[in-house]
Amino acid sequence: MFCKLTSYALKGLKPMEIEVEVDLNSGLPAFDIVGLPDSAVKESKDRVRSAIKNSGYQFPISRITVNLAPASIRKEGSLYDLPIAIAILCCNKMVNNNNINKYLLFGELALDGTLRSSKQLFPIICALTQMEALKNCYFIVPMSSKTQMNCLNSSKILYASNLKDVIYFLNGTEDKLEMNTCSYQLSENNSIYTDFQDIYGQEFAKGALVVAASGYHNLLFIGPPGSGKTMLSKSFPSLFQQLTFEQIINLTQIYSLADLLAENELMTTRPFRTPHHTITAQALCGGGQNPKPGEISLAHLGILFLDELLEFSKKTLEVLRQPLESRDITISRANQNVTYPADFLLIASTNPCPCGYYPDRDRCTCSLPVVKKYLHKLSGPLLDRIDLHVETEPIDFNSMTQKSSLSTSKMVELTKVALDRQAHRFKDRPNFYNAHMTVNDINIYCNLSQSANTLLKQWLDSSKSSARSYHKILKLSRTIADIADCDDISDIHVSKAIQYRSLDHDFFA
Repeated sequence: MFCKLTSYALKGLKPMEIEVEVDLNSGLPAFDIVGLPDSAVKESKDRVRSAIKNSGYQFPISRITVNLAPASIRKEGSLYDLPIAIAILCCNKMVNNNNINKYLLFGELALDGTLRSSKQLFPIICALTQMEALKNCYFIVPMSSKTQMNCLNSSKILYASNLKDVIYFLNGTEDKLEMNTCSYQLSENNSIYTDFQDIYGQEFAKGALVVAASGYHNLLFIGPPGSGKTMLSKSFPSLFQQLTFEQIINLTQIYSLADLLAENELMTTRPFRTPHHTITAQALCGGGQNPKPGEISLAHLGILFLDELLEFSKKTLEVLRQPLESRDITISRANQNVTYPADFLLIASTNPCPCGYYPDRDRCTCSLPVVKKYLHKLSGPLLDRIDLHVETEPIDFNSMTQKSSLSTSKMVELTKVALDRQAHRFKDRPNFYNAHMTVNDINIYCNLSQSANTLLKQWLDSSKSSARSYHKILKLSRTIADIADCDDISDIHVSKAIQYRSLDHDFFA
């Protein structure tokens, strides 16, 4: 007797069809699972046998062979328990196999037949509900995954508490499965950050943060210890809008794969990842035998904050080059390539020298060659991909006692003006900002006045910067003009953009 059911696994975030083939034959009783299973899949033999018996059904005394095809792909996790159990019962004539192929079954079986969820279930169902080929299929999943699955707002999802309920449903004798209610609603984001009005003496840096949040520009803070670089960066997420419904689903998929969410938890806040400078290149980009997301992908749709940037190894920093440009990252291993999204905003901070106090010669003990060598750890190609280079000044007594300071609410207002203009400009391209503009977009949307064009030419001749830096200035100018609610770019906007590129000048003068 033979039965074949369809299941799915993940390759990165893409679904991959797996055929669960079960054969019952005469011979010495045995239960074998083939098709390159990992330990969790192999152990499903004991879970399935006990679950069937404890649910009140007879486990067949036969030679049982389970094949998970294609055999060349390694199968991981415990979600194959339910389809294996149902396929065995179909072979044993205990489950009606009429129309069974319109149901996709997922779930780990407890020894008493209770269904449990798994970290891979949410990203799998997310991908399957968007497949046109499966529009007539229903997904039977564990009841314990209900909170997460509700946010998908799909009527094709059915919840089961245990194996017996699934059997009753498939046999048509009793329907104890619960249908998805499609009732998920976004909630308020209650994350608390330090208000920028409590950070004194860094008004220029705050202006740079407004530009960064408005146009999705990468930013580097350079300044002495205690000047507020880290505090400014950690308050930065307060300038961003709340995540959309689609973004929450996207992030929950990634964090579920990385096993960083509790059961039934959703990723409703914008990521702010702060890896330590001892992190390896593999941990930053992701990897493993079955590649998992790294810090770059975990910062997707959020912020990757690299504090003490120049203390990171050079190899680790160079990993950032490609994702900053393409907004995704492909991890290659011997038997597969996996691509994860990596649309993050990079915020970094560093001291200008090993002791931290250059160019204050009263406090700095570093020679000029040592300072140059320290800053040159940041390669030119990587520096070109960072839009804003902003110096933070030491805080003096007058700064700490000032009466007024740019507040978070005012900065959010400025950001919203620019975001509204970009939403209208790029209305056909969701999640697209000025920083993402191509050369063709720049030619269309960056209209410079005559004086602005002259100023930009003078800067390009004197700075000897690359073509990428030239385009960065144009993108920054476009964002600064958007914040000012201007259609055309004037020399004031270009001059501000140039001021935000301090490393294009002679930093060692």
